[in-house]
Amino acid sequence: MILKKIVSSSLLLMIVGLLPAQHVLEKANTFLNSLPDEIKAKTLFTLDDLERFNMNYVPIPREGATFHDFNETQKKAALDLLRASLSEEGFRKSQEIMELEKVLRIIENDDNDKMPDGRPRRDPLNYHFCIFGNPSKDQPWGWRFEGHHLSLNFTSTEGIISSSTPTFFGTNPGIVRSTEYKGKEVLKKEAQLSFSLLHSMTPEQLKTVVFTDVAPHDIITTTKRKVEQLESLGIPYTDLSQNQKKIFMELLDLYINNYEHGFAAGFRDKINKAGIDNLKFAWAGSQHPGKGHYFRIQGPSLLIEYDNTQNDANHVHTVVRDLTNDYGEDVLKAHYEKEHQH
Repeated sequence: MILKKIVSSSLLLMIVGLLPAQHVLEKANTFLNSLPDEIKAKTLFTLDDLERFNMNYVPIPREGATFHDFNETQKKAALDLLRASLSEEGFRKSQEIMELEKVLRIIENDDNDKMPDGRPRRDPLNYHFCIFGNPSKDQPWGWRFEGHHLSLNFTSTEGIISSSTPTFFGTNPGIVRSTEYKGKEVLKKEAQLSFSLLHSMTPEQLKTVVFTDVAPHDIITTTKRKVEQLESLGIPYTDLSQNQKKIFMELLDLYINNYEHGFAAGFRDKINKAGIDNLKFAWAGSQHPGKGHYFRIQGPSLLIEYDNTQNDANHVHTVVRDLTNDYGEDVLKAHYEKEHQH
């Protein structure tokens, strides 16, 4: 009976995603230990290497090993590390974004569109793993998973994931209109909830929410290492009706729930402490799908941007930035200060 209880409680922990933070550490070391020296050398960097801040979401040559370098065992170990670092939903989105490379390859049908190494530019295997520092419970370390339309950056201090930003997801096509993937929309809920919130606004509220009729051509923060507060635009959370607040929180949760459960809980606490009442929702561009549009949620420590303007507004870029702790800079500073006190 006791054994049954233990089994069911561990199953429950797995179901709700409460995997111990140690899990990520184990997965990182399993992955590294599976690699031969020459591939490990491509994967490992020091924690203070400037490569750690070299965020990009376009198809360009990058540092780090890719799925082209891995055998099946190594590929599984790499994906296990990614899965442990995200929620199931975050992991699903990352895999589906990679699959869209196949769609682009079919749609564009251009055999001459190649990377410098001769491989196709549209390539679902061309996603790079970099580990910064030595994965350890006692010392800080980080890792990145990056390729076209994905930039996922993680930092671990004192055995837990202490930063998971910047987090970039992109989709092209936003909605797949042909091929066997027809109808696929990886970031569908983000689009639905944002339009739902916009369309719930009164004409008076819209005057505050919509700050320009022309959407920016991309997320405003692009790939900047350090993001400053953008101009404070849009409607404050406090000026929303109860129903609007509910939709707003669903949209916010959609982004936070991409993260590993333990990190998501801590990130949510941080946003709550900075004050939900201090968050604003702002919109630019068309108020209907099919034409360029942009929104952002902004607060003292948080910035979420979403832009859909390219390819006739069927090409989405969306990012989460922690204005105080991108790349774990705040927690690393605190960690080193604490070490120097000893």
